[in-house]
Amino acid sequence: MSKGKLLVLEGLDGSGKATQAKLLAAHLAGSGRRVMEVTFPDYESDSSALVKMYLSGQFGSRPDDVNPYAASSFYAVDRYASYKTKWGSFYEAGGIVIADRYTTSNAVHQCSKLPPDQWDGFLRWAFEYEYQLLGLPAPDAVFIGGSKGSLRAVVDAALAANPDARLCISAIALETLQEAVAALTAHGLTAQVTQIAVSRSRAAGSLHLLMANNPVFLIARE
Repeated sequence: MSKGKLLVLEGLDGSGKATQAKLLAAHLAGSGRRVMEVTFPDYESDSSALVKMYLSGQFGSRPDDVNPYAASSFYAVDRYASYKTKWGSFYEAGGIVIADRYTTSNAVHQCSKLPPDQWDGFLRWAFEYEYQLLGLPAPDAVFIGGSKGSLRAVVDAALAANPDARLCISAIALETLQEAVAALTAHGLTAQVTQIAVSRSRAAGSLHLLMANNPVFLIARE
């Protein structure tokens, strides 16, 4: 039996990842697909103990008190434990796994501790560690809904993990749209841009007008 698919939603806290994950899971389940949702870090599991200690400042009050290699290991072990105990067999049997965050966001966050000229080496280490040494699957598709100014690094990281991964980036600002297209074309990829525009009615005296909301752009690799 062929392996399943790993779909990853990356974005800032409060960007709607969990909501979109549930909507996507419901849509796929409604079409008869076998679907499972997972979230990282897995705070309900003992495997997140080191992550909790790190985030609570028990290893130091400053981000640089824990180097990116050590911090990445905390998150990687949590993902490994989740894979081995919760979703690995489901994925290997052909199921679709939807992850609220995965390796990509962690790698980019930890990159911020290093000078840019060390990013490539760190990302190579991080993905070799997780995908080859630990044996975790690389994402088949990554949806990016916010990057806190690190969009190029997120795209680079996703494609470094799986050059064939499908990417979809959402943007509301023209600058983000431009950055997303540039990030894809830097890899020799063609960007497909879709604009979604929504208007809502509003009373204006005895009349009703349609007032346009700011459009949303979806940028995907062709």
